[in-house]
Amino acid sequence: QVQLVESGGGLVQAGGSLRLSCAVSGRTFSSYSMGWFRQAPGKEREFVAVVTWSGSTTFYGDPVKGRFTISRDNAKATVYLQMNSLKPEDSAVYYCAARRTVLLTTSPGGYNYWGQGTQVTVSS
Repeated sequence: QVQLVESGGGLVQAGGSLRLSCAVSGRTFSSYSMGWFRQAPGKEREFVAVVTWSGSTTFYGDPVKGRFTISRDNAKATVYLQMNSLKPEDSAVYYCAARRTVLLTTSPGGYNYWGQGTQVTVSS
């Protein structure tokens, strides 16, 4: 069984930064592609970023390009999302997700495991 636990969310002013972490327990974390998604009230779950198992390839959703950075530490079985220059529209519950294959996808349906989410609120 694979479990994902997010942390690092909170309240921050516009222009500020937060770093989210996702600790993964279970087997073969290093073989999973890892993604971050977010969901604001009344909206669909939105792709934020994804990283390959090796960490060598990343891909970002257009709203966060140039501001967010995804990374992973396979020795610690943890994936990170560094969020800079935060905007009020970044406010959402942020979810970490794991995908068993090496192929990247931006679709939530392509992920096998999900965390419980962490709230990020950006005040104007």
